[in-house]
Amino acid sequence: MAQFIRNLVEKTLALVNAAVTYSKLATFWYYAKVELIPPTPAKVPRAIQSLKEIVSSALTGSFKQLTVKEAVLNGLVATEVLMWFYVGEIIGKCGVIGYDV
Repeated sequence: MAQFIRNLVEKTLALVNAAVTYSKLATFWYYAKVELIPPTPAKVPRAIQSLKEIVSSALTGSFKQLTVKEAVLNGLVATEVLMWFYVGEIIGKCGVIGYDV
């Protein structure tokens, strides 16, 4: 009887762990499908408008009115873009050091 209860508890814990793992993967897959798709033609004008707003903000100095939280978030986004650029460079040259000329 004790062996049966121990096996039941172990299988229940394994099932719960599998459910947790699956739910995390399902959440990841949901966000991956939403975030990793290429932009549609409808999003291009919005991106151009956003870029114009960034340039005008830089020219007029209105970026100085950002809160600390917004400035930190903008800095993190810029850092992420820069790091993806570096990763692309490393992939493109097939190595971390130098180009094969």
